[in-house]
Amino acid sequence: MTLRLLEFVVAGNEASDLLPVRSAVLLRAYGARRGFWTVLDEGPVERCLALLLELDDGRWVAHHVVADAGAENGRTEDGEALAHHDGWVYVFGSHFGSKAGPLRPRRAFVARFREDDVAAGALPVHVVRNRFRLHRAVNDALLKAAFTPLPPGERVRARFIGETLARGTARAKSWVARLVPDDLPLNVEAAAFTPAGTVLLGLRFPVTTEGEPILVELTGVPDMFDAAARWPETSGAYVLTGVTPPGVLAGFRAIAVTSDGGYAAVIGSIDALGKGSVLLDDHPAGGDVTSRHVRFRLPADGHLVPGELVADLAPFHHVEGLAELDGRIFYVTDEDHRVALWVG
Repeated sequence: MTLRLLEFVVAGNEASDLLPVRSAVLLRAYGARRGFWTVLDEGPVERCLALLLELDDGRWVAHHVVADAGAENGRTEDGEALAHHDGWVYVFGSHFGSKAGPLRPRRAFVARFREDDVAAGALPVHVVRNRFRLHRAVNDALLKAAFTPLPPGERVRARFIGETLARGTARAKSWVARLVPDDLPLNVEAAAFTPAGTVLLGLRFPVTTEGEPILVELTGVPDMFDAAARWPETSGAYVLTGVTPPGVLAGFRAIAVTSDGGYAAVIGSIDALGKGSVLLDDHPAGGDVTSRHVRFRLPADGHLVPGELVADLAPFHHVEGLAELDGRIFYVTDEDHRVALWVG
């Protein structure tokens, strides 16, 4: 596959995920024929939304979107995944921590906004921080799953779970009741809504004991945004099979809905090399793993999801988002202090 590189500077930051713009109002406002949302890695969600747009004259431009999360301004970080549902764009935090731990409550959030509102000034963003409720729900689902998640190494358990519990207890945080010492630290990197309105969360970590990527299905995500918030529940846990190279660990990096009702995804390393990752200290087979573009459909029953390899994206280790749009393939990669869009 031949790819064309387009580079942008957007607030001196790197990009995560790639979601096609659906709003005709937004595209008209910018004089664009098509475009994508991306979320920047560092900072609160209201400062980390950006548009990558192909203008009517064929030029590509980037816009750093001005947004306002109201009382939640400045209280989130590390948005990772974008998804469409019922006229809204949803943003999911990683629910993880820094490379050396601990878990960070600011990353345990879901936000949403309406695309049409971008054309009318500062974009209102509704943020819900769940204070490890999703962490608890997903960990409980993995305990009951028909497969075995890879246990974290001792350093990972101590840095991500033990230290989080110690800090929360010292500060008398109510959320400590939602963590237990044997929990798995979660790194949410991908999300997509199903036709039934559930959400598939793609985990970068944990993976299975065989090194394969894990999906967890959530119900009730939109209910988090009601005045009387109700919290999501898990309705399934799945393993993506047949696409992980032998002898390595591969997690989800992105998921996108395809036009035929299936899903495209990127799988790859469980954490970045050369950045002091405790996760890779304990699980080195998850580091030197190049990205792969795959497709899948959810099974009618069972927990095994057969995957199909579309493209081995070597030598790329850091593909963070993909879209299959208008017969073309688009990828976004995590580059130092810039956004790189690759067009196939």
